[in-house]
Amino acid sequence: MVGQSRKWMILAASVWIQAFTGTNLDFSSYSSDLKSVLGISQVQLNNLSMASDMGKAFGWCSGVCLKYLPLWVVIFLAAFMGFLGYGLQWLVIQGHISLPYSLVILSSLLAGCSISWFNTVCYVLCINNFPANRPLALSLSISFNGVTAALYKLIVNAINSTDSALYLLLNAIMPLIASIGILTLVLQQHPPQALSGGAIHRESCVFLRLVILAACTGVYLLVLHTESVTSSASTLGAILFLILLLITTRIFCAREWAQRTENSSIELQGTSFNSVDLGDLDIKQKLVEIEDSSSPLTRSNGNAYDPEEKRSCCDQKFFKDRLSMLGEEHSVRLLIHRLDFWLYYLAYFCGGTIGIVYGNNLGQIAQSLGYGSEISSFVSLYSACSFFGRLLSAIPDLLGDNMYYPRTGWLVLGLVPTPIAFLLLVSSGSQTALRTATAFIGLSSGFIVTAAVSMTAELFGPVSTGVNHNILITNIPLGSLLYGLLAALLYQRNIRSSNLLVLMDGSTVCIGRQCYSETFAWWSFISMFGVASGYLLFLRTRAVYSLERNRNWMQYP
Repeated sequence: MVGQSRKWMILAASVWIQAFTGTNLDFSSYSSDLKSVLGISQVQLNNLSMASDMGKAFGWCSGVCLKYLPLWVVIFLAAFMGFLGYGLQWLVIQGHISLPYSLVILSSLLAGCSISWFNTVCYVLCINNFPANRPLALSLSISFNGVTAALYKLIVNAINSTDSALYLLLNAIMPLIASIGILTLVLQQHPPQALSGGAIHRESCVFLRLVILAACTGVYLLVLHTESVTSSASTLGAILFLILLLITTRIFCAREWAQRTENSSIELQGTSFNSVDLGDLDIKQKLVEIEDSSSPLTRSNGNAYDPEEKRSCCDQKFFKDRLSMLGEEHSVRLLIHRLDFWLYYLAYFCGGTIGIVYGNNLGQIAQSLGYGSEISSFVSLYSACSFFGRLLSAIPDLLGDNMYYPRTGWLVLGLVPTPIAFLLLVSSGSQTALRTATAFIGLSSGFIVTAAVSMTAELFGPVSTGVNHNILITNIPLGSLLYGLLAALLYQRNIRSSNLLVLMDGSTVCIGRQCYSETFAWWSFISMFGVASGYLLFLRTRAVYSLERNRNWMQYP
């Protein structure tokens, strides 16, 4: 009973960790100053961003450590890596120390590892404590990873809005402080007990209330961004929203405990789990017949009927060896031989990852279009919209059977805003166009990054999620390298034909729409390819999602 109630406090701890550890989202806030201090080119700056994303390729190390070390040890290892990685960069940008470029790359890689390790800890906390509502727990927790940049912007504005190095200082110390703050909650976690159908429904209702509270947090941050509020009171207001979430989960703990105490005798005397309703059996029998009539079916003469007989040769090849059921465990060898996995990989690579790279380059993009003084505002907008996108990934689970749609179909819908945003940037360089596109891309990438965790568990097995999802997100450093390199090379080439801006250190900055217009055109084409890959994945998996829906009806009629 205590374990069941305390899991809400564990969820709150996961939210606090995520809220202060999305430190890769504020890279654009200090990247221009870092470029100037180090005296590096745009390509070399892209390498720093890529090194941070490369840290995600080592996420599997945290999973291995969790098998042998206590959870709190892994949390503090992650905090120490971030403290060291970002701390060194802060000392460099402040001029306190001088490091060769190779060591700055290494510190950026270490900082990226920190983010990945924190994410793994939160995945484990949510999956272990909410097995029945795993997607909802993951969506709520991961969504707060998107508020970090907006939250840090408020803190920086309250201290000194002209000092971009403060972002690096916050990146170094805030995750460590948050880790110390939630330590007691993590140490007190208990293994959850199995839930009945009614308890699962009540748990979903609690998640709905928490999602609404989280949405209010996002609206608050978005309003602050729009009105450019910089007072300390606004920062305290954002922190109070996080505290309110902690208090709310504590209230849910008390209410759940009281309800369980009051109804314990009734549950023991009840016979609902010992009796069988004949009407339910009739419904289940009909569902079985429906299921039998929708997949290898029978003709009226009793012979087996295969729907693929009506398909063309190309269709038969396309649908060959598709998934037969959701949740089937996949080894690494089986995973890489699945066409479904590679369609999934390409959809993420050409959708969510390209949005992340856009966020990393947002500082230079805004500067090139003449909005250098508004960089932190654009980063805050991207962060807030990324938060909403991550929160929207919970929609399929909140709607349930009321508006059932395969999760791969939701993936396609989440991919669509990205090419639209890049086409808008190709057609216009106005501040309105840049803000609209940034909002679209933030929503899209946030949705995909969060939805992918639950989707990996559904398509390729929950037990193997730790390994399989880390294989999937290798597309992030790969995309960071390729997309960022493309943008950097085109940026360097267009310096010659642009209105040059020469900085005090002698470096030149490209000014004008032509600096990134060709990059936006390429990114738009690539993101369209991502939408196409996602749609093909949807076609291959919609049948297995329909089958799973029938099974859920049989289990919870």
